[in-house]
Amino acid sequence: MDRFAVVERALRAAAPHALMDVATEALREHYDAVDAELRLADYGMRSLQLVEPVPLTTEPLPIHGSPQGRALRAPEPVVLTDRATGTVTVHLPVCARGDRLGVLSVTLPGSTDAVGLLPELAGLCEALGHEIAVADRDTDLYQRARRATRLTVAAEMQWHLLPGHSFRRHEFALGAHLEPAYSTSGDNFDWSVSAEHLTVTVTNGMGEGVEAALLTNLAVGAMRNARRAGLGLADQAALTDQAVYAHYRGSAYVSTVLLRFELATGEVEIVEAGSPRAWLCRDAKVDNLVFDAQLPLGMFEDTHYVTEHFRVQPGDRLLLATDGVYEPLSRAAEPFGDHALARSLTANRLLPPSQVPSAVFRDLAVHRGEGPLQDDALVLCVDWYGPEGRDGAA
Repeated sequence: MDRFAVVERALRAAAPHALMDVATEALREHYDAVDAELRLADYGMRSLQLVEPVPLTTEPLPIHGSPQGRALRAPEPVVLTDRATGTVTVHLPVCARGDRLGVLSVTLPGSTDAVGLLPELAGLCEALGHEIAVADRDTDLYQRARRATRLTVAAEMQWHLLPGHSFRRHEFALGAHLEPAYSTSGDNFDWSVSAEHLTVTVTNGMGEGVEAALLTNLAVGAMRNARRAGLGLADQAALTDQAVYAHYRGSAYVSTVLLRFELATGEVEIVEAGSPRAWLCRDAKVDNLVFDAQLPLGMFEDTHYVTEHFRVQPGDRLLLATDGVYEPLSRAAEPFGDHALARSLTANRLLPPSQVPSAVFRDLAVHRGEGPLQDDALVLCVDWYGPEGRDGAA
C-alpha cells in the first residue's frame, strides 16, 4: 500500500477531534515533515484560525495579506523556502467538493522535492477536507475554530442551515456569503444537485434576531421538504407559502427566489417571490434580469406561483443579492444600489465565483465606510460552464 493510501486510511479511522493529530503524525512518518498546522477560514472569510484545543490561543492570520491566505484564494499552492532554518513550507487549500475550508501548512526539510510532492499533498488536503465535513456532525472543534468572535443565537441557527460557502461540478461553480457574519438572522441560501438539476434558493425572512431566524428556518425546511418529495419549483414555493402562512397567518413572510438549472441544456426555471434580485454577466456586459414579481411566501393563504424561464450559456455568470446589499448608504447618503453592484461585478469578473461574494462585500464596505451593516445582506454567484464543463478550481 502506497504512503498516500496509508495516510488517507489513517484519516478515515481517526476520532473526529483528532484528525489533525493523526495527519501531522502521518506526515512526519511518511513524508518526513518537520511540522504541520491546519487553519480554517472564519465565518466572515477575513481570517484563518488555527485548529487547536483552546480556540484563539494562537493569533489568527488575515486572509488578505498572508501566504496562507494567498493559498486559500490562489489556484496553485504556495511554496516558501526558509534558508535560515533550512526548510520549505507548502501551504495548500483544504477543500470539500470545491468548498475551500482552510489551509494546511506542511513544513519539510529543505532537501525535499516539495514541488514533486504537491499532487500527493493536494490529494491529502481533499481527504482531510472530506473528513472535517463528516466530523462536524460529531465534534464542535472545527466549528469553534472558525469563530473570530462569538455568534449570536440567530446567527448560529442560520449558519447551521447553510450548505457551505461554495461548490463545484464540471457544469458549474458557485459561491455565497452572508453579512454581518456573526449576527446574521433572516437571510439564507441553499442549493442541491441531482443528476439532472441544480436547484438554488435565496431567502430573506422579515424581522430581526431570533424571530427572523425562526421564520427562515421554517421556510427553508418547508422548501427542502417539498424539493425532496420531488415537487416542481412552483409547487415548492406553494408548499412553503402554505407552511409559513399556517404558522404566522400573514403577520410574517419571506422573500424568496428559487432557480432550477437543467444541467444538460442550461435551461433555467425561476420563481421570484419578493426582493432578491438576479444579475446576468455575459460577454463582459452586466444586465439586471427582470421577472414577474410574485407575492412573498406566507403573505396570503393559497397563493398560486408560476415559473418563468431563461437560458444560460457557457461563460455566463449569474449573481443574486438581497436588499441588504443595495440599501447601505455612503457618507453622502447615496445607496450602494444597482449601478455600484454592476460596477463591482465588472471589476471582479476575473475572480472565481467562490471569491466574488466576499469581493462584493469589500466594495460595499468601501462605499459605506466604517461600522457594521444595519441589515442582513447576501450575495450568491453561479458560473455556468455547460455540459462540456471547464477545468479549474472554483
